[in-house]
Amino acid sequence: MPMREECKHFQSRTYASGEIARFCRLDLAPEAPWRCPENCPKYERRMGDAGWSHGSLVPAPVPEEPAEDTEDIASLLDQAEDIINTVGPTIMAEVDRQRTTGRGSGQPWWKKGRKKRSR
Repeated sequence: MPMREECKHFQSRTYASGEIARFCRLDLAPEAPWRCPENCPKYERRMGDAGWSHGSLVPAPVPEEPAEDTEDIASLLDQAEDIINTVGPTIMAEVDRQRTTGRGSGQPWWKKGRKKRSR
C-alpha cells in the first residue's frame, strides 16, 4: 500500500536543499517514503477541512520505489536506526559535560570569560 498522505500520522518536510522527507511520525512505516503497512493498526484519517487554507502549490511527486527486495530496505533502515540509537547517549553525555563545565551554562559564548574593566 502506498504512503497514506491522508493519515493523521503522515508527515512531510521540505528542506532548503529541496530534499523532501516523507514519513510516519509513529515510525510504523518501515518502508517509508514508499509504503505504509497494509493493515496499519494506528491509521487514522486526517480531519477534514478544519478551516485550513490550502495553497495552489502542487506537491512534489513521491520518489520512485527502488527495485530492490523490501527485506533489504527494512534491514538497511533498521541498521541506520541502530546507529542513531548507539550514538545518541554519547552525544547526550557530551552535551551534559559541556553544561557542567560552564560551556552552555546559560550564557552565550561571546560573554563567557569576559571580565569587567575597572575605571
